[in-house]
Amino acid sequence: MSVLAYIVAIAVTGLIVGGLARLALPGKDPMSLWETMLIGIAGSLAAGVIGWLIFGRGSGGVVLAVLCSSLIVYFIRRSRGGGLTSPGTPPEPHA
Repeated sequence: MSVLAYIVAIAVTGLIVGGLARLALPGKDPMSLWETMLIGIAGSLAAGVIGWLIFGRGSGGVVLAVLCSSLIVYFIRRSRGGGLTSPGTPPEPHA
Protein backbone atom coordinates (compact mmCIF):
# COMPACT_ATOMS: atom_id res chain seq x y z
CA MET A 1 0.00 0.00 0.00
CA SER A 2 1.33 3.39 -0.92
CA VAL A 3 1.75 6.15 1.61
CA LEU A 4 -0.94 8.28 -0.02
CA ALA A 5 -3.48 5.45 0.12
CA TYR A 6 -2.60 4.87 3.77
CA ILE A 7 -3.16 8.54 4.63
CA VAL A 8 -6.50 8.55 2.78
CA ALA A 9 -7.54 5.37 4.64
CA ILE A 10 -6.65 6.96 7.99
CA ALA A 11 -8.59 10.12 7.08
CA VAL A 12 -11.70 8.20 6.01
CA THR A 13 -11.59 5.97 9.08
CA GLY A 14 -11.14 9.02 11.32
CA LEU A 15 -14.11 10.72 9.67
CA ILE A 16 -16.34 7.67 10.19
CA VAL A 17 -15.28 7.13 13.81
CA GLY A 18 -15.55 10.86 14.61
CA GLY A 19 -18.99 11.03 13.03
CA LEU A 20 -20.19 8.04 15.05
CA ALA A 21 -18.78 9.63 18.21
CA ARG A 22 -20.66 12.86 17.54
CA LEU A 23 -23.85 10.88 16.91
CA ALA A 24 -23.40 8.99 20.18
CA LEU A 25 -23.88 12.16 22.24
CA PRO A 26 -27.23 13.99 22.09
CA GLY A 27 -27.35 17.55 20.84
CA LYS A 28 -25.63 19.44 18.05
CA ASP A 29 -21.88 19.88 17.99
CA PRO A 30 -20.60 22.96 16.16
CA MET A 31 -17.52 21.30 14.66
CA SER A 32 -16.09 21.31 11.18
CA LEU A 33 -15.39 18.28 9.05
CA TRP A 34 -11.68 18.52 9.84
CA GLU A 35 -12.30 18.64 13.59
CA THR A 36 -14.53 15.57 13.34
CA MET A 37 -11.81 13.75 11.42
CA LEU A 38 -9.12 14.68 13.94
CA ILE A 39 -11.33 13.57 16.84
CA GLY A 40 -11.84 10.21 15.13
CA ILE A 41 -8.11 9.78 14.50
CA ALA A 42 -7.27 10.72 18.11
CA GLY A 43 -9.93 8.35 19.45
CA SER A 44 -8.63 5.52 17.26
CA LEU A 45 -5.10 6.17 18.46
CA ALA A 46 -6.22 6.16 22.10
CA ALA A 47 -8.19 2.94 21.50
CA GLY A 48 -5.10 1.34 19.97
CA VAL A 49 -2.99 2.27 23.00
CA ILE A 50 -5.65 1.00 25.41
CA GLY A 51 -6.00 -2.22 23.40
CA TRP A 52 -2.23 -2.70 23.45
CA LEU A 53 -2.06 -2.13 27.22
CA ILE A 54 -4.98 -4.46 28.02
CA PHE A 55 -4.77 -7.15 25.36
CA GLY A 56 -1.08 -7.02 24.45
CA ARG A 57 -1.77 -6.16 20.82
CA GLY A 58 -2.42 -2.92 18.99
CA SER A 59 -6.01 -3.52 17.98
CA GLY A 60 -8.57 -1.62 20.03
CA GLY A 61 -11.51 -2.18 17.72
CA VAL A 62 -14.08 0.18 16.29
CA VAL A 63 -16.31 0.14 19.37
CA LEU A 64 -13.47 1.19 21.66
CA ALA A 65 -12.40 3.85 19.12
CA VAL A 66 -15.94 5.32 19.08
CA LEU A 67 -16.05 5.26 22.89
CA CYS A 68 -12.71 7.08 23.16
CA SER A 69 -13.77 9.60 20.51
CA SER A 70 -17.07 10.18 22.33
CA LEU A 71 -15.11 10.91 25.48
CA ILE A 72 -13.02 13.46 23.56
CA VAL A 73 -16.19 15.12 22.21
CA TYR A 74 -17.59 15.23 25.75
CA PHE A 75 -14.42 16.93 27.04
CA ILE A 76 -14.60 19.47 24.20
CA ARG A 77 -18.19 20.22 25.21
CA ARG A 78 -17.14 20.66 28.84
CA SER A 79 -14.35 23.05 27.82
CA ARG A 80 -16.95 25.15 25.98
CA GLY A 81 -19.18 25.32 29.04
CA GLY A 82 -21.65 22.68 27.91
CA GLY A 83 -22.63 19.33 29.33
CA LEU A 84 -23.75 15.91 28.22
CA THR A 85 -26.81 17.15 26.33
CA SER A 86 -25.85 20.73 25.50
CA PRO A 87 -22.78 21.58 23.42
CA GLY A 88 -22.03 24.95 25.01
CA THR A 89 -20.86 27.93 22.99
CA PRO A 90 -18.10 27.57 20.40
CA PRO A 91 -15.04 29.79 20.75
CA GLU A 92 -15.14 33.12 18.95
CA PRO A 93 -13.00 33.31 15.80
CA HIS A 94 -10.08 35.71 15.99
CA ALA A 95 -10.10 38.55 13.49
